[in-house]
Amino acid sequence: MRAAWRHFWYRRRSRHPALTPYYRAERPQLGRDYREAPLLALDLELTGLDPQRDRILSIASVPIDGGRVQLAHAWHQLVRIDGEVGQSCTIHGIRDRDMAQGLPLCEALTELLPRLSGRVVICHNATLDRAFLRRGFLECFGERPPLLFIDTLLLEQQRFARRGATPHGDGLRLGSCRERYGLPVYPGHNALVDAIACGELLLAQCSEMAGRDPLKIGALIA
Repeated sequence: MRAAWRHFWYRRRSRHPALTPYYRAERPQLGRDYREAPLLALDLELTGLDPQRDRILSIASVPIDGGRVQLAHAWHQLVRIDGEVGQSCTIHGIRDRDMAQGLPLCEALTELLPRLSGRVVICHNATLDRAFLRRGFLECFGERPPLLFIDTLLLEQQRFARRGATPHGDGLRLGSCRERYGLPVYPGHNALVDAIACGELLLAQCSEMAGRDPLKIGALIA
């Protein structure tokens, strides 16, 4: 109820036209089973981990409908920044010259908004992605639309806790989590590949938690 009221309040006060389609979309119904809920797996590549100083370099998303990753509707966009990529290039492989193919952040977020509409967002380490998106929306549109997140990293932490275990080393990295569910190995640190990998991981996590029983989306929200 609080999320629905917040959405209504933002819709009434929003002044930026780019946000109109987002607020007009039906809000996710948190009582629906995860197999029926409209979801959106999302990943960002960044210049660093500080949302106050670092910048978004690429955004990717892939919708999940009917419990299936919809690869035909996957989306990936480079983001042009002022300044250099710096040492982060060694992680994600995005170079300064690649920025010529990118959109300014506000244009990239404008393209992202319709994809977010009516969906719950899935990220691996959602705290980080949420912080960068919140700052980007505030800079570009003067407000932060209320997004709902499922964090596959948090779900995996909870899995360990239920078993009275502690993950070792890099055990909570996206690739390590996927390995425990028998999912294939994908190359990391490409926003589109990681978004797909995150979406597949969530479906595997939910299948283990619920089996054939219903599992409400509201129980997964971070």
